[in-house]
Amino acid sequence: MKNCTVYKTMNIMGKRWTIHILLELHKGDKKEKGFNELKRKLGGVTPRILSARLVELESEGLIIKQTDHSKVPGRSEYFLTESGEDFIQVIQGIKKWGTKWKFKNSECDRSVCKYCDL
Repeated sequence: MKNCTVYKTMNIMGKRWTIHILLELHKGDKKEKGFNELKRKLGGVTPRILSARLVELESEGLIIKQTDHSKVPGRSEYFLTESGEDFIQVIQGIKKWGTKWKFKNSECDRSVCKYCDL
């Protein structure tokens, strides 16, 4: 099973907060977000876990960290790569499955949900 693409993908995406982070980076008009903004929007994530997930997502090529060194202290922002943007379609599929089989939510049934922006 170690060569199975599904298992390999789930080893990346199945970690707690991973999909939430990708979704937060996708949401809204401003596609780049700083560490503190992500932490605030995600709610219960610890700084240690958020930092670890951001490093993992960057190493997997799903996000890019961009640091502005002209400010003191330097400000880092994160945004989705093409690969990360493509994964949003998978998250949309999860939403469709959830609204069809598990959760009745009139907000999510709209073409663009006010909660997840999908």
